[in-house]
Amino acid sequence: MPFARLATATTPTCHIGLGLAAVGRPGYINLNRDEDLGENRSVETLRARTHDLLDAAYAQGVRYFDAARSYGRSEEFLADWLHSNPGIDDVVIGSKWGYTYTADWTTDAEKHEIKDHSLAAYERQRAETDALLGDRLDLYQIHSVTPDSPALTDKDLHARLAEAAAGGLTVGFSTSGPAQADAVRAALAVTVDGEPLFRTVQSTYNALETSAGPALAEAHEAGLTVIVKEGMANGRLAEPHAPQPLRDIAAETGLGCDAVALALILRRPWAGVVLSGAATVLQLTSNLHAPAVDLTDDQLSRLEALAEDPRTYWERRGQLPWH
Repeated sequence: MPFARLATATTPTCHIGLGLAAVGRPGYINLNRDEDLGENRSVETLRARTHDLLDAAYAQGVRYFDAARSYGRSEEFLADWLHSNPGIDDVVIGSKWGYTYTADWTTDAEKHEIKDHSLAAYERQRAETDALLGDRLDLYQIHSVTPDSPALTDKDLHARLAEAAAGGLTVGFSTSGPAQADAVRAALAVTVDGEPLFRTVQSTYNALETSAGPALAEAHEAGLTVIVKEGMANGRLAEPHAPQPLRDIAAETGLGCDAVALALILRRPWAGVVLSGAATVLQLTSNLHAPAVDLTDDQLSRLEALAEDPRTYWERRGQLPWH
C-alpha cells in the first residue's frame, strides 16, 4: 500500500502530514482565521498560499498530503502543485468523499457542506477527484463516518470500494463526533469476500479529545494506518487560546503550544501520521518542531488531565462559527 513509502522515510517529520482543510476554501471553523488569512481570500490568493505551504512542507520532510471534495478547491490546488513538480514522486496523496462543498467561495453561506454517503455520491465524487488527481490519488476515504452512517452497511457501496482497492487504490474512512470509537470498531468489522475493506482510519484525537484512543489502538493492531486530524482542536490548543497547563509546558520546553500538543499525539504508538492543519508557513514550521519535544512523565500527566468529556468537546466544536 502507498503508506509503505512513508515507512521508509527517515526524516524527523515523516510522521507529520499536511491537511488542506484550512486553505482550500475561504471559510472554516478554526480560531484566529481572520488573523491567519486576512481579508483577501480570492481563489488565486489561496492557491498561492496552498502552494507555499506544500513547498515548505515538502522541503522539511513532510510526505503525506490530505485533501477532500468538501475542502473547496483543495484537490485542484494540490493537483496544480503536483503538475508543477513532476519530479516529486515520493509523496502519498489522500482525499475524501462524502461531503459536497456548497459555500460557493463565501464565508457566510447558510450551508458550507452537505453530507451524503450513498453509492451515487461516491460515483459522482470519485469521478470529480479522478478528473483532478488522476493516478496520483493513493488514498480515498469516506468522510466523517459515524455509527449510523449508511456507508457502514451499504453492501453495494462496499463492493464498489473493493473494486477500487483491487485496482490499487487504498480505501479508508474518517470519523467525527462523540462516538468515534464506536464508528471505528464498526468499520473494522466491514469485510468484502472475507477480507477487511478499510486499510486506513483518520480520526480526531488531541489533548482535549482522547476518547477514540483505545479504538485507534485496535485499528493499528488490525493493520490499519492511523491518521490523526484536528490535533490542535481547531485552534483551541494554540496561542492565545491554549489552556494554562499547556502554556506552562510549552514554556518549559522552549517550544510552542502547538509543537507540544502535536508531540503528545506522536508519542502514541498507534499514530502513523499526525496532520498539521497550518494556514501559514510560520505555523507549519512551528508544528514541525513537534518531533523534537521530549515530554517528561510529569508533563504527560498534566497534558492528559486536560481531556474533556467527548460530548462536551463536540458540542463546543459544533458551536465554532465559520469565518
